[in-house]
Amino acid sequence: MFEISQIRCFVAVAEELHFSRAAERLNMTQPPLSRQIRLLEHQIGTPLLDRTSRTVRLTAAGRSFFHEAARILRLAEEAAYTARRVAKGEAGFLSIGFTAASGYGLLPKLVRLVHDHSPGVALTLKELVSRDQLDALASGQLDLGMLRPHVDSEELETAVLSKEGLVLAIPEGQAGDWPEHPAAADLQGRTLLMYSPYEADYFYRLTRAIFDRAGVVPVIVEHVAQIHTMLALVHAGIGAALIPEAAMKLRFEGVVLRPIETEPVKPVETIGVFKRDNDNPILSIVKTHILPKLAGV
Repeated sequence: MFEISQIRCFVAVAEELHFSRAAERLNMTQPPLSRQIRLLEHQIGTPLLDRTSRTVRLTAAGRSFFHEAARILRLAEEAAYTARRVAKGEAGFLSIGFTAASGYGLLPKLVRLVHDHSPGVALTLKELVSRDQLDALASGQLDLGMLRPHVDSEELETAVLSKEGLVLAIPEGQAGDWPEHPAAADLQGRTLLMYSPYEADYFYRLTRAIFDRAGVVPVIVEHVAQIHTMLALVHAGIGAALIPEAAMKLRFEGVVLRPIETEPVKPVETIGVFKRDNDNPILSIVKTHILPKLAGV
């Protein structure tokens, strides 16, 4: 089959209708240019040019081929340009996984930083729990995960994106029963909604550790997997709950939110996770330039 170099030679001659000028334009001599045209005509199986000692003109087949050949060249040039931009991290695709809680504040900041740095990059955003994000990273469906700390893996790199405190969510009708500035010690004997030890293992272990450090034993009425479900139950008056600061953006009616003193002060972490062998150039840009900015926002 014919090559791009042969098409480039033909298009130059077809546009100039002069072998000498076409050769000069291509920075080559006339004999190899003529040879490339003859090879192209042989491969296609029909003459594309009528040549005389004085003139060069396109045959009917040549005129038809010229339009498609010029289009092929444009596509090849566009493909090369796009490839160069992708290699520089200026264009391409990046798939990001995020938890519901990170979607309240951290994700929009990340998206803005990526668009500001590389506006030609197309993002695919997928809301997934941490466990499903790890599976998607392993299978190559995600380039970057925004999730809770997990068991270390040699195949994965991590970077801390944010640390935040906890907020006590109280049914509005019970707000007067709680201190204005609650601490973990105030949870003793209180009716609380608790995280599921399976679907929300990170928050389950985190809140359990806070109870143990403070030496308190709340009365657990329900185990819940998702923060928005927990807030809905708080709104219904089922009990109070500990939620991350970022969830305050949900603004549930009938729910009073009060920062609570805990040890440590900011126990909730969100980390960025990516495979070490992921060669997506955009991911390299994100790791080097964007995630440090995100952690500092």
